[in-house]
Amino acid sequence: PKPKQRDETPPISSTGPLDNPQRAWEFNPDYQRLVVAWNTVLPQLEALRTVLDKAYALAKSPQTWDAPVGERYVEDIREWRTRLSVYRHAVLTAISDEAADTPRWIQTTANAPHAFQ
Repeated sequence: PKPKQRDETPPISSTGPLDNPQRAWEFNPDYQRLVVAWNTVLPQLEALRTVLDKAYALAKSPQTWDAPVGERYVEDIREWRTRLSVYRHAVLTAISDEAADTPRWIQTTANAPHAFQ
């Protein structure tokens, strides 16, 4: 989901300017919630991935382990990295899919102001 841009405007009504009732548009609060969720979770997932990548690089280093048991820890970290990758994909896909099904703009229940009625 992309946040609302400063110069972004609501969609143009397909009805004519004198058709009744004209509707005002607002940025969908549900879509905004998805933008906030995406922007909240993405840095946290990236931080977790960075930490696991660093731990994996250290664990693979021959200077870290001089015993055969070290390979078990490397395999554990590799599995954690894989699980985190699958979890990251699932979370971001869920947010993205819901955003694709959620309209960015919705019509408000209030009529747009009219000069003549």
